[in-house]
Amino acid sequence: MIVQLKLIMSNMYTVLMQHIPVLLKEVVDILNPRVGDHVLDCTVGLGGHAKAFLENIGSKGFLVGIDADGENLKMARENLKEDKNVKLVQGNFRVMVSSTHDTFDIIFADLGLSSPHIDDPTRGFTYREDGPLDLRFDQTKGLSGAQLIAQISEKELADVLWQYGEIKSSRRLACAIKEQNVQSTLGLKKCAEDIVGRFARKLLPQIFQALRIAVNDELGSLNILLQQGPSLLNSGGRMGIISYHSLEDRMVKQSFRALDPSTYQILTKKPICPSEEEVKNNPRSRSAKFRVIQRVLE
Repeated sequence: MIVQLKLIMSNMYTVLMQHIPVLLKEVVDILNPRVGDHVLDCTVGLGGHAKAFLENIGSKGFLVGIDADGENLKMARENLKEDKNVKLVQGNFRVMVSSTHDTFDIIFADLGLSSPHIDDPTRGFTYREDGPLDLRFDQTKGLSGAQLIAQISEKELADVLWQYGEIKSSRRLACAIKEQNVQSTLGLKKCAEDIVGRFARKLLPQIFQALRIAVNDELGSLNILLQQGPSLLNSGGRMGIISYHSLEDRMVKQSFRALDPSTYQILTKKPICPSEEEVKNNPRSRSAKFRVIQRVLE
């Protein structure tokens, strides 16, 4: 009976941890991984996109996968265990991009949350269940969301909510969050409901997004990737980024457009978005936008 229960729980865990890579077909079609290519997957997650890259680059190619989340890497190692030409590294991709002397044929980043982040209430990314307001990708480093709220001033918190969440009621909300000393996900949800009432349902994703961006310095990391990533491309190399909100997408679009057109070519004049069918099968893909550049052949 105990063995049977363990098996059921294991199967349930496997189902819960399933991750559907966003825009998988489009990513493979446009980035066009070829036999022997060297790939840098800046946000390897559970290894969904990486698996597709590896299938195309073959044993002569090589993939470096980075993720700040140790739990993600454990699952990625399991999902990619049959592939020997893989190096998985825990850390923020900004460190790798800033320090590496390697060059790549493909550089890829999927800036969205992975399924375990959202599905596990202890991580603090969801307001549908109660849990600590953590919000860190790497739980071994930095301040949690609750700690950040406790340490910054009310004005600084209002700035975070406005700049990263574009929340008009940021000042009132920041005041309430500080006064209530919010430390949990449902505590933050209740605080929002107290301030904006029926509009809370619409604003909650933006509130959690703003705090998550601040906790993980996501835009700072993206800025480094955009500044230094193109220079790491080999001749003919491709760099693609999937973003999920306007702040990220605006940065990617403007950065790609600012590149020297004699050296880099934009392959996506308009961002690639998921089809209606994909959104139906994977609602979390709804806001995804994929942009790609290529280094001109020399």
